[in-house]
Amino acid sequence: GIQVTPVVNGANADVNVIGYFTGLTGEEVVKYVVKDGETVIAETTVKAADGKADFVIENAHLWNGLKDPFLYTLEATLLDGDRELDSRTVRFGCRFFEIDPEKGFLLNGKEYPLRGVSRHQDRWGIGNALLPEHHREDAELIREVGATTIRLAHYQHAQYFYDLCDEFGFVLWAEIPYISN
Repeated sequence: GIQVTPVVNGANADVNVIGYFTGLTGEEVVKYVVKDGETVIAETTVKAADGKADFVIENAHLWNGLKDPFLYTLEATLLDGDRELDSRTVRFGCRFFEIDPEKGFLLNGKEYPLRGVSRHQDRWGIGNALLPEHHREDAELIREVGATTIRLAHYQHAQYFYDLCDEFGFVLWAEIPYISN
């Protein structure tokens, strides 16, 4: 797995990356590449046993909800010498938020009204075994009704839907993955 944590710091974003790997012999490295579209803006190679890297994105393009859901791309490639063992691509947005008792929800320092829906990941006849096209259809319908936010009801939803929400510009409320004993 790859964990990407961007923290907006003035005009820049400090990006912390942690790679989680199993079955390592100790010689492997991981190459991290951060892209803005097709342009490489940062890269480094670290020992996979540690898996940690830090980047600074100067003059970061902020993810701004429905108005501008801009995403950067992190490519992680696990290498043993010149041999590629595995790779993952993760898209992420740089943003910050706060909740003010007078102004409500603030996204990147500006008021951002939260109008939303609650979503169960299920459908008649297939339960929660949704296909990517079902997730996309749900996101498109939610966007069509004018929602800016989605509460993901009761459990962890498919990673594909989280990614779609970043792409569409939805603010998410995700429940912890616990619903019963």
